[in-house]
Amino acid sequence: MGIATYGSTNVDWEARIDMDRLRTERLARLRDHLERSEFGAVLAFDFYNIRYMTATHIGTWGIDKMVRFALLMRGAEPIVWDFGSAAKHHQLYNPWLTDEDGTSRSRAGISTLRGAIHPGAGRAESVAAKVAEELRAHGLDKEPLGVDFIELPVHRALLAEGIDVQDGQQVFLEARRVKTRDEISLLTHACGLADMAYEELYRALKPGMKENETVGLVSKLLYDNGSEFVSGINAISGERCNPHPHLYSDRMMRPGDPAYFDIVHTYLGYQTCYYRTFAVGSASPAMRDAYKRAREIMDVSLAAVKPGVTTADIVSLWPKAQDFGFDNEEAAFALQYGHGVGISVWEKPIFSRLTSLDHPEVLEEGNVFALETYWPAKDGWSAARIEEELVVTADGCEVITRFPAEELLVAGQRYFAATGPLPAVRESQSHLNTPEGRNGAPA
Repeated sequence: MGIATYGSTNVDWEARIDMDRLRTERLARLRDHLERSEFGAVLAFDFYNIRYMTATHIGTWGIDKMVRFALLMRGAEPIVWDFGSAAKHHQLYNPWLTDEDGTSRSRAGISTLRGAIHPGAGRAESVAAKVAEELRAHGLDKEPLGVDFIELPVHRALLAEGIDVQDGQQVFLEARRVKTRDEISLLTHACGLADMAYEELYRALKPGMKENETVGLVSKLLYDNGSEFVSGINAISGERCNPHPHLYSDRMMRPGDPAYFDIVHTYLGYQTCYYRTFAVGSASPAMRDAYKRAREIMDVSLAAVKPGVTTADIVSLWPKAQDFGFDNEEAAFALQYGHGVGISVWEKPIFSRLTSLDHPEVLEEGNVFALETYWPAKDGWSAARIEEELVVTADGCEVITRFPAEELLVAGQRYFAATGPLPAVRESQSHLNTPEGRNGAPA
């Protein structure tokens, strides 16, 4: 039986995604990794880690402001200090943040707004005092405190409180490495929404359509169907495909163009990273060959995935940077690539020839990650990009990105000449009507 997929709402006649179980199991994983660490507590400013720890969210507008913070101490329940009235909202609607005696662990507490608040207002000192008070109350103020990200004024204020601040990112990332059953279902549903978006893209692509138009089309479709945040639609076409610029433009697509897309969006906290490549109207032989090469790298990689295999085993199957036109692995980073996907878009494990050969990570059942391949075409300007997301199973993997990618798809209008349909694989150049253009082939 494959991974369970459901509708977007819960029902009384089917056991679907269990949000209470999701919250409980995530917190249990984080507690376990905290207990295994050298820290007495972990402090989070990163929105993803705060959500994983406390199951709270205030929207994506604040994701870059580092204004909220949350603390998990050994032997205690998590505390979150939140943005103004959000704290009161959590008191009303997040019962898992209320103790049996009625005390709420959702509290107001504002950091520096990335320095926008006047330093003399003492917000950094206020953050440090709140955290230090809790650590002292639990006898943990002499233990190292693991922090994910921190502003320098807050760091200094914690040191002034006598707190030993250390890098705690690995505790959070290790906790998030293996996904729970509900996380896997949410990730799968997020991919299903992206499947739908690719269906619409395939129908809509045509000469004259601009890259930014495809971004608008996909974004609206995703938001209309329950996406929480469309953080990026990477729309790349024509000569912009090689080298890969990693951002969309207002370029107008033309007949015979390659066009590849990456859909990065969030559904109930869980993200996608999902590339597909199309040809607009027709595909050149060079483009078809590039796609075939990118697909071969992908298929060999997927076939090798199973528990116990390492990231080094996978990347050793990949071409070296020099094989596809780059000076070194750092210059080619993220083209032949892999990364965990979960509550953030890049998690553990990471697959790259830059790092994985010397620092391999062992794959485990329940890992969810994306594998990405890229290959430049011989024409010097087009390229193919493919990405699949998958779940590591007991004896292999299950791919959860389902829009067809076995072969290069040609999108757009089919054209008919007097003698019949124009072939889907062709050079869109009129000079090919000469004997020289046909390489001497008869008319």
